[in-house]
Amino acid sequence: MTAILREEAGLAEPAAVATGPIAWTRASLAGDAGQLRLDDDVLAEIERLAGELKANPLPVPALDPADFVLPACRALMAEAKSILERGVGFVILDRLPVARLGPERATAIYWLLASMLARPVAQNWAEGRLVYDVRDSGKAFGYGVRPDITSRHQNFHTDNSYNLVPPRYVGLLCLQVAEEGGISGLASLVSAHEEMRCRAPDLLSRLYRPYLFDRQNEHAPGAEKVLSHPLFDVRNGELRGRLSRGRTLAGYELAGAMPDEEGLAALDLLETILEDPAFNRDFVFRPGQMQFVHNLWCGHRRTGFRDGPERRRHLVRLWLRDEGRRFYNG
Repeated sequence: MTAILREEAGLAEPAAVATGPIAWTRASLAGDAGQLRLDDDVLAEIERLAGELKANPLPVPALDPADFVLPACRALMAEAKSILERGVGFVILDRLPVARLGPERATAIYWLLASMLARPVAQNWAEGRLVYDVRDSGKAFGYGVRPDITSRHQNFHTDNSYNLVPPRYVGLLCLQVAEEGGISGLASLVSAHEEMRCRAPDLLSRLYRPYLFDRQNEHAPGAEKVLSHPLFDVRNGELRGRLSRGRTLAGYELAGAMPDEEGLAALDLLETILEDPAFNRDFVFRPGQMQFVHNLWCGHRRTGFRDGPERRRHLVRLWLRDEGRRFYNG
């Protein structure tokens, strides 16, 4: 039988969840919620910054915001962090002039802005990659092949739910959109949590007990292939959601086990709520836009997409957290 890495759980019963802007639904969410514009002062700083980066080449992961004078950018990202932590849990920054900057310098500026929120961390185990290209690799989805490098549809999930220390925030920079599809969606896990409390409190309790997760081969040779942890728990008084239906079902398959009936029913109900249009909102990325999502409080999804000869979907992803170390496993 496959060895299982068992994570120490937090609370074993549903927690009292603070209400507020993070507990949003489609009806309660303002049309411009979470959206911030790069104003003239920010864009002027970015133009000067692009000139500095052109004159002083350096690998993106070596760039540190402390080395640059960027007061307008810092004020913008402080506002973004406030929205992530005390607002709706997501921010869309509109937008970098990608066509003028070029993809390399746009990515470098995005890295510097994101680093003002939290520290970028490794996104895979073998290479410790800090900057991750989200685009169709042509590989078939399966064990060790993440869905983010395919064109397939992704259900609502949180990034890296199958790891010991998931990122607190997930950043995406859009460099190019697909010929067709690839629509992003967001949903509040806090709202889904409270809806489950109303509909089926017993099933909500089940989400506070462990599930199995396939670790996607992101570990040392011979290490445990499966991680065990709850979908909801509370650490230091804070609700933490970690969700990936696909990785959960694959985890049980790897372990040679079957999910319990109550566990599967709880997973099904949570997904039903998240997929209900009343509890989510879709967003269409445009080149140059940056999206940051609170990865413990919001789920996100992507529809399947089709690339064309001239337009191939390309996003650049960053995982951000100050918890643990920069290693993939934290």
